[in-house]
Amino acid sequence: MNYSGWANYETWNIALWINNTENLYRLAVEFMRQYRGRRFYCDFIEWAGLKGKKTPDGVSFSSRKLNLKELNDNMREIRG
Repeated sequence: MNYSGWANYETWNIALWINNTENLYRLAVEFMRQYRGRRFYCDFIEWAGLKGKKTPDGVSFSSRKLNLKELNDNMREIRG
C-alpha cells in the first residue's frame, strides 16, 4: 500500500510530524548534526525520549508498521 508517496499512513504521519513541528524538527536537526551511526530514526526516537509515545494523531513513534528505511532517508535529508 502507498500513502502520499510513503510506504503507509504510519510512516507518512511520523515523517509529517518530524518535518512540520518546529520543536521536533529542531531536535532532529540537532541530533543529525552530531550523530554518526546508521540507525538514524530509531536512535533519534530514543535520544528524543519519544520511544513508546504517539503523535497527536495516535501513531506510535515506535510502531512496527513504520518503514524504517524511508524514515532513515528522511532523517538523512534533515542532515542535508
